[in-house]
Amino acid sequence: MEKFQQLLLDSGLANLTPGQLLMMIVGLVLIYLAIAKRFEPLLLLPIGFGTLLVNIPGAQMGGDEGLLHYISEVGIHTGVFPLLIFMGVGAMTDFGPMLANPKTLLLGAAAQFGIFGTIIGATWMTSMGWVDFSLQDAAAIGIIGGADGPTSIFVASRLAPDLLGAIAVAAYSYMALVPIIQPPIMKLLTTEAERKIKMEQLRVVTKREKIVFPLVVLFLVAMFLPSAAPLLGMFCLGNLMKESTVVDRLSDTAQNALMNIVTIMLGLAVGSKMSAEAFLNFETMGILALGLSAFCVGTAAGILMAKLMNLFIKIPINPLIGSAGVSAVPMAARVSNKVGLEANNQNFLLMHAMGPNVAGVIGSAVAAGVMLSYFG
Repeated sequence: MEKFQQLLLDSGLANLTPGQLLMMIVGLVLIYLAIAKRFEPLLLLPIGFGTLLVNIPGAQMGGDEGLLHYISEVGIHTGVFPLLIFMGVGAMTDFGPMLANPKTLLLGAAAQFGIFGTIIGATWMTSMGWVDFSLQDAAAIGIIGGADGPTSIFVASRLAPDLLGAIAVAAYSYMALVPIIQPPIMKLLTTEAERKIKMEQLRVVTKREKIVFPLVVLFLVAMFLPSAAPLLGMFCLGNLMKESTVVDRLSDTAQNALMNIVTIMLGLAVGSKMSAEAFLNFETMGILALGLSAFCVGTAAGILMAKLMNLFIKIPINPLIGSAGVSAVPMAARVSNKVGLEANNQNFLLMHAMGPNVAGVIGSAVAAGVMLSYFG
């Protein structure tokens, strides 16, 4: 009987705290969104499951000798996982829509405004005494505004390792919730007539252009901003493997097997940062609030830039594609296309939106390089 009582006392149920229970519910909600709503299931399912594992009392999955701890140390704190993800994304990216319509680079650049606006917001919250963020912390939080999970993790691991968990969770959560967050902002800032604007068929981009472009981007950025070279270098390597067509096996591995393995490990590692002790505090709530505002500002800035450009160009741009300037590839472009189809069922904006979407990836990497160079 005593052994049975001791077994009960040592069980997870007996040691479950309200905070752990709350975080396990959060994990279940993420899993529900992944399975039932299909919101970025490749991200939310492993993140949600990692959240369940790290909050099981006594399991020590996120402890110093736990599996999730080792995955996090090897992949996140070293910055390896974000760089491998960037290589895979590069191998799946087509620069054609952006090269066919170079004006969309401006939309990707405008969407990065949320990053720098959030730094000001984080600094202001510190000045008010609500939180205690350093400039390095503020810079790492600001990157969330680019809606680029790997970049956010890479920058946080360099500038604010103690905030890495909250920043990673915020970045990936908002990436997954793009279909919920963006449409109201898009409809608020555009008229029905603007949403109905049809865009012309894009020109065909040559193979030579696609091969030369990643090399030119790497050379220009690396020469002027070496701190951005790791992210953009891996991104351009993946893209060059794809476009050269001489290393199809390597390109296929980067796009599929390697990308899938790293995504599983990265999702579990992010989930391991969602323990009740680390997550349920005012500082983390502040990061989530700042990250959401950064994402919303970035979305709005891209749309407003498109509207501004329409004042000076002959062939108008549908402002909806400006929202794809955040680097949530390809979800943001799909949302632009979906909202455009709701306004006009013949309005296919996906390929047009991929231009600013890809430009946003480059823009967030450049912004990360600026942060690392200035605050690192």
